[in-house]
Amino acid sequence: MYEEFSTVERWTGTLVRCVFQCIMVALATRHADAVDVKFLVNGRSVWIALAHPAWAEHQKQTGNVITDPLAVEIAGHYLRSILENGEESGRDLYTLSVAETIQHLDAVLKEAGVVVS
Repeated sequence: MYEEFSTVERWTGTLVRCVFQCIMVALATRHADAVDVKFLVNGRSVWIALAHPAWAEHQKQTGNVITDPLAVEIAGHYLRSILENGEESGRDLYTLSVAETIQHLDAVLKEAGVVVS
């Protein structure tokens, strides 16, 4: 759903094309407890940092793991939401809390019709 998508930016009405480029554990690059997901947004690099403790929290709550493809979906859902809500401010990096990561995970699973108990 979110590896490659287009949406309309709220304030300008501009069509924005977002393409997933890579995923990496931020501990190695930024000494941060996060998983960084990079998208090209109309050719510009935008990183979405998902809180890594959300992986353990999700597994504790559901018994399921967050896979790399699911992390891309979470980050893409967040990116789409900030573009459509007019919250994208041109920054290179957006950092999500554990709660925000779980919130976007739940939204992605709901969109996919997955029921998590």
